[in-house]
Amino acid sequence: MSDSFDYEKALENPALAFDTPEVVLTQARLSDAQKIDILRRWKFDATEIADAEGEGMPDDKPLLERRVALALETLTDGNDVEPA
Repeated sequence: MSDSFDYEKALENPALAFDTPEVVLTQARLSDAQKIDILRRWKFDATEIADAEGEGMPDDKPLLERRVALALETLTDGNDVEPA
């Protein structure tokens, strides 16, 4: 992340701000709460795309959803009870 990192833009579209969900976990400038918010948004986005694409969904979409879920579990000790 550069000095001009914009949390609100990252929250709006995490996939543009970070290469992978795991990169979010490594960001020292973000609080755990901010990381959780970003990952929840990413999870929501990934789920919405998967639902919209249905049967024609590319193979990497379920993998991305799982990677986001695993990153969230890391921060919430497996207790991510907030809706996506």
